[in-house]
Amino acid sequence: MTPVPGPVAQPAPQQSGRPGGRPGWPKPREARSAVVECVVLAVACLVTYWLARNLLSRIYSVSRDDDVLGALWAVIATIFVLRDSFGQSVAAAVSRMSATFVSFVLCLIYLAFLPFHAWALAVLVGASALVVMLLGRPGDAVTAGITTAVIMVVAAVSPRHAWQQPILRLADTIIGVAVGALAAWVGLQVKRLLEARAILPAPAKVKIDLSERAVVRRPRPGRPHLSATRWERHAPRALRRGSDKCQRCLLP
Repeated sequence: MTPVPGPVAQPAPQQSGRPGGRPGWPKPREARSAVVECVVLAVACLVTYWLARNLLSRIYSVSRDDDVLGALWAVIATIFVLRDSFGQSVAAAVSRMSATFVSFVLCLIYLAFLPFHAWALAVLVGASALVVMLLGRPGDAVTAGITTAVIMVVAAVSPRHAWQQPILRLADTIIGVAVGALAAWVGLQVKRLLEARAILPAPAKVKIDLSERAVVRRPRPGRPHLSATRWERHAPRALRRGSDKCQRCLLP
């Protein structure tokens, strides 16, 4: 007879923080970290948009619509770079720049000699993804394809300046990646500062029994001193009145 296998112990289901299966509220530390990350992201996007919309357009501008599109592309790069940790943000920045550079080279070579065509869009998207995979970075294939598609579509919108679009989008990406990496470092420093302040112990409060000190202290010359009996009767009324007359004689 073969022994019957016993029941396999199953892991106990995790209990949710709230009744009814709803997730519980985050801890104060997690909530504080989330608030810091969101504030840093918002400020970084604002700075990126201003730099790409105003500063870069003063150096070179094709049209107002193209400047707004470039600012949008830079903000997307900033959002793409900002991650949970500084190491992940640096890795995302490298990924974004490598994919953008591949798209920049392929689109610039094509648009320098030929105009936009739908078949060219499809071929360049596939070629950019293939080049990134052959370089040993298959995770950047999606980013390279998206970048190539954006460059080609913008080139179709502005056919007179089609060959300039890869250069402009590369500049926008550099601004967005740089601001995103800097914002990730600033956010890391802010979170470290808040954690350090939360770990430090609060200063201890010293409590002084005024009734006992009133008995052992001797009166100072030129100042009236209350006896223990008069102090017990007089101190509550003096403290409620906010007077420090009875406290001066208690100081060393």
